Amino acid sequence: MKIGIDSYCFHRLFGEVYDFQEKPERFWTVEEFLEFAKKLDVDGVSLETCFLPSLDDGYLKELGARIKEYGFDTVFAWGHPNGLERGLNPAAFEEMKSLIPKTRLLNTDVMRITGSAFDWRHENHRDHIERLVPMYKEAVKIAEANGVKLAAENHIDFTSDEMLEIIEGVDSPNFGINFDTGNFLRLLDDPVAGMEKLAPYVFSTHIKDLKIHPTAKPTDWYFFCGVPVGFGMVDNLKLAELLHKAGYKGFLAVEIDAPAPEWLGMEEEAVAVSVKNLKKIAAHFK
Repeated sequence: MKIGIDSYCFHRLFGEVYDFQEKPERFWTVEEFLEFAKKLDVDGVSLETCFLPSLDDGYLKELGARIKEYGFDTVFAWGHPNGLERGLNPAAFEEMKSLIPKTRLLNTDVMRITGSAFDWRHENHRDHIERLVPMYKEAVKIAEANGVKLAAENHIDFTSDEMLEIIEGVDSPNFGINFDTGNFLRLLDDPVAGMEKLAPYVFSTHIKDLKIHPTAKPTDWYFFCGVPVGFGMVDNLKLAELLHKAGYKGFLAVEIDAPAPEWLGMEEEAVAVSVKNLKKIAAHFK
């Protein structure tokens, strides 16, 4: 079982500063993130496209060469913050399709995508799914032609049953899920029950741990706030066990968002603790 880091852990250091966070003295570069990941001796990195300085072929080829030099597995992660906006953003759809072939420039065959987001979680999901499935069917043809797997994330939008319905509706071996272990909980959907249904379709992961924010309202998206792996209520050991039984070949990518008050401004420490505890989890499956 391999361990990795998603670059969104450092969104503040890449320039996306939440209202309750302090702006850093200076911002990180992608190269600094890769060096940090290498220092922690992880196996993989998931790179959020929103934090890359360019999506041109030349830059992505250079980045792919650096990733290969470090020996990282990689996920090309598109869709933050709102993805396809429940199927109502045609410009985003065109961008997503255009990036599918570029996935291979990073020496990977997995592209994370998102169809919706938290803001629309209470809308009619039937309408969302009926719009998104045809879009995903069109996109997956491009993916199949380029040897790419599309991993649609449960992005605080769809339940595990709805994600399974989408996957079955697209009906392609190149379409599955980026399983976020915290985001189902944010919809009050049991992550373990979700993994029992979805493990065969997992191409990539976000390994979150969450606790209840002491002052947030239940309607706030960060009511379940981020803590290092092992400090919250998500049973990531059980989730990893289910992935192992399903033959998962990807890596467990730490992702921390909306940090709990005691972890504000401590991204490097929180990720280092998460990696340490994930390595302990991974040791169960050697």
